[in-house]
Amino acid sequence: MTNGTPDQEFLEYIIKSLVDNPEDVSVDRRVDEMGVLLSLRVNPEDMGQIIGKAGSTARAIRNLVRIVGLKNHARVNLKIEEPEGSTRPAPERKAPEPERSEGLEDLKI
Repeated sequence: MTNGTPDQEFLEYIIKSLVDNPEDVSVDRRVDEMGVLLSLRVNPEDMGQIIGKAGSTARAIRNLVRIVGLKNHARVNLKIEEPEGSTRPAPERKAPEPERSEGLEDLKI
């Protein structure tokens, strides 16, 4: 572990426990007027393990890091850096579904 702050060390510990290439994990910490920003970089092969299905793992990690920040009176945000050469497609935007009637007009009353 690094000799960083509790939030940085906590994030690094969690991520290294999840990935197949723990030696490629790096966490940068910056403080500005908005609070603390932790930037996470992992091996491109490990991105799926960090993001999780529909982003559930990333969301859980962000929540945990925020809680550690609250205990230390800091607002902590997590940025997961996109690996270089990523071929991940841009997220698709779904068109809103048309409103459906409840089928009342189909009833011949």
